[in-house]
Amino acid sequence: MQSRSGFAATHISFPAHFLMAACLLAFALVTPPRAAAAQNSASTAAPARWVGTWAASPFEGDPWHTIPTLVDSTLREVVHTSIAGKELRVEFTNEFGTEPLRIDAANIALSAGGSSIDSASLHSLTFAGQPSIVIPPGALAVSDAVDLPTPAFTNLAITFFLPRQQVSNVSAHSSAQQDNYIQAGNEISAPTLTGAVTIPSWYFVKGVDVKPDAPNAAAVVAFGDSITDGAYATENANHRWPDYLAVRLHDNPATANLSVLDEGIGGNCVLIHCVGPNALARFDRDVLSQPGVKYVIVLESINDIGTLHDPNKPDYRLTAEDLEQGLSQLVARAHEHGIKIFGATLTPYQGADYYTDRGEQIREAVNAWIRTSGVFDGVIDFDKATRNPANPLVYLPAYDSGDHLHPKDAGYAAMANSIDLSLFR
Repeated sequence: MQSRSGFAATHISFPAHFLMAACLLAFALVTPPRAAAAQNSASTAAPARWVGTWAASPFEGDPWHTIPTLVDSTLREVVHTSIAGKELRVEFTNEFGTEPLRIDAANIALSAGGSSIDSASLHSLTFAGQPSIVIPPGALAVSDAVDLPTPAFTNLAITFFLPRQQVSNVSAHSSAQQDNYIQAGNEISAPTLTGAVTIPSWYFVKGVDVKPDAPNAAAVVAFGDSITDGAYATENANHRWPDYLAVRLHDNPATANLSVLDEGIGGNCVLIHCVGPNALARFDRDVLSQPGVKYVIVLESINDIGTLHDPNKPDYRLTAEDLEQGLSQLVARAHEHGIKIFGATLTPYQGADYYTDRGEQIREAVNAWIRTSGVFDGVIDFDKATRNPANPLVYLPAYDSGDHLHPKDAGYAAMANSIDLSLFR
């Protein structure tokens, strides 16, 4: 006889006393229900998850600065953590490169200020056990785990050596509001880069993830443009509004296990190509793929509005409904992944170089929609937190950086302080 699969079926007969003995043995080996539950609970305890403690959004080139000679050089880049962890790993990116990117050696240490490191904390980075890696064009690479207990709100120095190679397009995060360093030759283990040149951007470094002690640790992604990126904040002080929010979350017992990842790009737009991929294009990479993400705050649209002023785009058209549709797409995609998404109102911009009356009408309409539509899981009213009560179209003078578009440190602090922490339940 053949089975339906075409293989021969074999029939084996067992004596009745053998079957009875087998049943009794199986019954004897059954674990009591309570013991089984306890055993199952112990064996299925969730392992520690990776959660991002720092991140930046890479994009192609460095539009605000001259790109240094990056090959045959050591780069030492400084990043600021937002949540503690017992292990860490580093993400490197070649997502905008057109040739393979070779990293010959890399390490990480606690920063000792400037281009110096705490040598006692120095740990080599490896990739599947190897000290070097070639990252294909369009790809990223994640290092092996490093046993380096990392405090919250500490500066880490990521150092790596790029040998001579062709690098036509860099994957960078321009205007980091943080000094980073480059020096010719392979000096990755030097306690201080004595011949270093200061560079204002992060090159090829995308994120740092940690394994927190708390099982309920998660990440909040701040997604936006230069206002989220911290333009005009004090350099090297970590005074962006996401930095201030991270401190507030840490100091509040109910939210102490939440990190904040700043995924702002200066000059970014929601619907069109401005600086970096538009928000709809980069949402998967910069939000959905972040380790441990549970919440996202969206503050973006002002550059789409400002483009109405661009004389080189006479055919550019924009309505509030266009932006509302685009933002609704972000909400739908966040919900598909079980992520709560909060809409932040657009801050005042009258007096900015690209201000127009038509743009102001759109800003006010979008803000009204964010506040009342119910599309978002919650509302954060940055407009209300920063505007001048005597003239709601402009910043409160104490918060204005001077360009009437970006806040200064006090304005960024006011934005973070206005956020209702009960949103992060």
